[in-house]
Amino acid sequence: MAAKRQRGERAGITRAQVLDKALELVDRVGLGGLTMRALGAELGVEAMTLYHYVPNKDALIDGLVERVFTAATPAAAGDDWREHLRAYAHELRMLLLEHPGVLPVIVRPAATPATLDAVETGLQVLTGAGFRLGTALDAINTLTLFVISHTAAEVAIGETAPPPLDAERHPLLLAAATTNAGGDDFTRFAFAVEALLTGFDEAR
Repeated sequence: MAAKRQRGERAGITRAQVLDKALELVDRVGLGGLTMRALGAELGVEAMTLYHYVPNKDALIDGLVERVFTAATPAAAGDDWREHLRAYAHELRMLLLEHPGVLPVIVRPAATPATLDAVETGLQVLTGAGFRLGTALDAINTLTLFVISHTAAEVAIGETAPPPLDAERHPLLLAAATTNAGGDDFTRFAFAVEALLTGFDEAR
């Protein structure tokens, strides 16, 4: 029989595995159900063991933010800036739709080295393309907040029936509802991203 792991003893797991399991747990039970005890049970270790990997609950939440942003950020810093930001925006939206439980905390400031690395990569791409540093940071923050807000609205609204519309009073809205013009989330999202990129180019 294997010896029982002592309280606080380091387990044969990695920080990345801890964060990925925490993300899975949040997907199932929400942030309210994310506790060190519950996460330890998921990983088959004592809750105290997790403090070798994340010192407290805040650090665990910062780690969830890290996993999302690092997965969304293209690795290459030599990309065309438009392609870099476009890929980042679309990937971030998809990750947030897959893990909507992190939406309430995703606006936390970048706190871990890996999250800061992701921001640094974006800044390198933009400043390398001629953006001033402050404008580059504004562009990244603006795009990030747009993606988060749009995705949060998608998750909150979900599938809804159109409101009753009067053909004489709201003919254009009725036509849009009938044809689904302007009703596709992805199309609207992509349109807004391209509009933002055009605006960023003007600022550059």
